[in-house]
Amino acid sequence: MERFDFGGEVVWKPSPDCIRRSRLKRFMDRHGIASVAELMRRSTDDLEWFWNAVVEDLNIEFYQPYVKVLDTTPGIPWTRWCVGGKMNIVHNCLDKWVGTATENRLAIRWEGEAGGTRLLTYGELYREVNLLANGLRELGIKKGDVIGLFMPMVPENAVGLFAIVKIGAIVLPLFSGYGADALSTRLADAEARAVLIADGFYRRGQIVPMKSVADNAIARVPSIRYAVVLRQLGLEIPWTAGRDHWWHEVTEGQMQHAQTERTEAEDPLMIIYTSGTTGKPKGVVHAHCGFPVKAAQDMAHGLDVQDTDTLYWVTDMGWMMGPWEVFGTTLLGATMLFYDGALDYPGPDRLWSLVERHRVTILGVSPTLVRALMRHGDKPVYPHDSSTLRILGSTGEPWNPQPWRWLFEEVGKKRLPIINYSGGTEISGGIVMGNLLTPIKPCSFAGPVPGMAADVVDDQGRSVRNQVGELVVRQPWIGMARGFWKDRERYLETYWSRFPDVWVHGDWAAIDQDGLWYILGRSDDTLKVAGKRVGPAEIESVLVGHPAVNEAAAIGVPDAVKGEAVVCFCILKPGEKPGISLADELKEKVGQSLGKPLKPEVVRFVSDLPKTRNAKVMRRVIRAAYLNQEPGDLSALENPQSIEEIRKAL
Repeated sequence: MERFDFGGEVVWKPSPDCIRRSRLKRFMDRHGIASVAELMRRSTDDLEWFWNAVVEDLNIEFYQPYVKVLDTTPGIPWTRWCVGGKMNIVHNCLDKWVGTATENRLAIRWEGEAGGTRLLTYGELYREVNLLANGLRELGIKKGDVIGLFMPMVPENAVGLFAIVKIGAIVLPLFSGYGADALSTRLADAEARAVLIADGFYRRGQIVPMKSVADNAIARVPSIRYAVVLRQLGLEIPWTAGRDHWWHEVTEGQMQHAQTERTEAEDPLMIIYTSGTTGKPKGVVHAHCGFPVKAAQDMAHGLDVQDTDTLYWVTDMGWMMGPWEVFGTTLLGATMLFYDGALDYPGPDRLWSLVERHRVTILGVSPTLVRALMRHGDKPVYPHDSSTLRILGSTGEPWNPQPWRWLFEEVGKKRLPIINYSGGTEISGGIVMGNLLTPIKPCSFAGPVPGMAADVVDDQGRSVRNQVGELVVRQPWIGMARGFWKDRERYLETYWSRFPDVWVHGDWAAIDQDGLWYILGRSDDTLKVAGKRVGPAEIESVLVGHPAVNEAAAIGVPDAVKGEAVVCFCILKPGEKPGISLADELKEKVGQSLGKPLKPEVVRFVSDLPKTRNAKVMRRVIRAAYLNQEPGDLSALENPQSIEEIRKAL
């Protein structure tokens, strides 16, 4: 990836009113900062000042104030935050709003696939959390215990998360679509003592059981003593007396007030697992004065979340963006929308109907979801009133220009900014992000999130501009992972081993001549063809630029002459017919755009690509299917039938 030629013109600029009303501008004015560039310099040169300012701006309350906002003496990878402070983040998300106007504001709007809706105010959420917290304590669950959270996107998912944290236990969010193997691996590694589960949920009109999956997993996890079961659908389910307890019975008769455990600022808050391409999943550890603070800061400075906003981010609680949404919105006093169902059911307009019904103001999607929705054209969008939307957000993977423009033009009507957001579970949010103060080009980021000393470097760790390099972070930040659960060396090896005291994230990135940033895919996804490196997103952008192609995935496979050869899988638009001539046309298009050495050896057509529930394309799974190899960890895979389709396409 020696070159960088993303191109593109500025398509959105903030109005004076947009700038004036933004939280980021108010933050800058409060500290006498005149420009975003000045803010970035100060936020990364003076970490003590900046993170103190963020904690103050978010009004994070402590039972005992910290003596120092950060301490790097244990080593940069092990930086301690809010040193000496005592706080429980639930106090800041819920308890402190009681007796204020926020108590009567909506915290959660919920809709189920079958059409049911529920609303919870901050006061109601606070009381539901207290009932469950008291019930969990009565069961014998205590501070420091690890509690799994295996539930669909229903309000009780947030209730469970807060109740676990409120009593000082450690929450372990788990993807609602996991099978028993993936579930047991994570519960066993974390030595979970209990798990909160639902009986099941609906997906595309079909019942998906959860309790039987959980039972299969729990049987292999000797540390688990309790399972608290939510009667979500009223299913007949297996039951283990003594271990299993109904949620409504655990909360029945409990007091509506519960003491919030006084934890240390650096006490573990959450273990959230990420899947690598090899090896067991990594249990990322986050602290009370870490993940939630970073989440809320990103929402405030990047997405401009105000207390009048309703945020809907398409996610699951088992992915980072689930807890991010819950902690961030409640710290800011805003409203979140949960939807439990498929976004193309019963029709392709479900997402846009959700926006209309719940008056969503900030909508977060992935590029892959947008590409999937584009298949249906713009007709599903237009009948629905989306006038409440003021910001579109995006995360998950790199954009191709055509889907970005579709979202900007057909959904945003060229008036809404698309705030790109990229980072990860170990970051607690974003490394780079857009904002409401700077112009936007298609697919671009304004730059690093304030406080993130991000850079793009070459193989020797030297800063580069106008060319592709590795994305790194040169200073610690408050949301940084506190390591991997019981695996100190793997954490250091994964992120800190390449350059001294520099976080290497594993993404390719570039900065253009105007200072705008671009994320171009995982560096471990990179193809090296005849000595030339290229990211799959670059090839895929050329393919989806063809009028017949809706989605594409590019992989590299071993080649005796070139080292690697390019193989592509394409999903065609409705009405388009696959064939040898179209495959040849697509190969030529890539060759003309990127150079003959990068021309694909193979182009195949499929109706689906392996994806996670939050719509990331799993290229390593495609590669394994193509090469007839073991695909590795498939616990995050939403559509396993797509693997067989790839094999059939060959």
